[in-house]
Amino acid sequence: MRDLLPILLAWRAAGDPFVLATVVAASGGPRELGAAMAVRMPGGTPGEVVGSVSGGCVEAAVIEVAAEVLATGRPRLVSYGLSDAEAVGLTCGGTLTVFVEPSTLGTAHLEKVGEAVARDEGAVVVTVVGGPPELVGLHRGDSLRTGGFAALADAVARDADALVDAGESALRRYRLDGCPVPAAGAGPDLADADPAAPDLVSVFFNTLSSPPRLIVLGALDYAASLATVGRFLGFHVTVCDARAMFATPERFPDAHEVLVAWPHRYLASAPIDARTAICVLTHDPKFDIPALEIALRSPAGYIGAMGSRRTCADRIDRLRAAGMAEHDIARLVSPIGLDLGAVTPAETAVSIAAELVAVRRRGSGEPLQRREGRIHR
Repeated sequence: MRDLLPILLAWRAAGDPFVLATVVAASGGPRELGAAMAVRMPGGTPGEVVGSVSGGCVEAAVIEVAAEVLATGRPRLVSYGLSDAEAVGLTCGGTLTVFVEPSTLGTAHLEKVGEAVARDEGAVVVTVVGGPPELVGLHRGDSLRTGGFAALADAVARDADALVDAGESALRRYRLDGCPVPAAGAGPDLADADPAAPDLVSVFFNTLSSPPRLIVLGALDYAASLATVGRFLGFHVTVCDARAMFATPERFPDAHEVLVAWPHRYLASAPIDARTAICVLTHDPKFDIPALEIALRSPAGYIGAMGSRRTCADRIDRLRAAGMAEHDIARLVSPIGLDLGAVTPAETAVSIAAELVAVRRRGSGEPLQRREGRIHR
């Protein structure tokens, strides 16, 4: 949804009706919670389509639902599974649940969400996808209108804060008194109040986190290629080097920031969290060791360093000599990257980026052909 915001805001400003479809539950496939597709509906008929909910499997079916949703003004929650493969093309298996809502319902918060994203802040869009119709969810910073159910509002607000801080989206269920209910799966039945359980509310938290950070230390040709690939993967890329003649914006057009500073001094005050990746490409002890002493004690989720086997072994010895604890040293990924046989800077950047994805998604890095079982866990 983050990428769709500028388009949705432009459609709203032009007065064009549209329908927004968001993945609120998925399993067994390559679909992420929060993946979104929007359909502009001039004259009530499908027009321009942006985004995707399934990579092509169910988009046509969702567009048909979108026309119905715009005509009735009522949102729908629709599910697709392997049994629907012949009808909608979900041949990859798994299940997918999509909440489809018209622009006349629940999208007034887009301006505020857009402002938060423009400030590089996290936001979470809270949407009631099942339960009493008077419940309306808004983005973080606004209150949830809950028809007088104050305890429910408090519970949802607490979960919203926790999820946006963790950078995660989730589907949660509550009773009207705010007590959480274990998830029993999502499906079209959640779109309406369940007569057997009229006090249940299903809420989807769509978190729009600020981009994860990729910090590249060492303004080398390898760094330029890594900055390009990192930006393509959605990272906020910073290149840092103490040598002004190398650290220039012209050499790194795809980096968001190019800083002239000693790497360890920059890291000492840099905004680093568990989604941050730090790549040390200098293989020069006077840069590497002070920077790694700070990086390895930080909450960064990935810390890698370039170098030959000999260079990497020497680096480990130097870190031990500097007093680094073994559990901190064990966090270092060195040599950096997956074994692709990479030679050129561009190939090396792909090797490093592949490892970043594998760490982020908990992949093995093995060829899929050699693995058995499901491709997507």
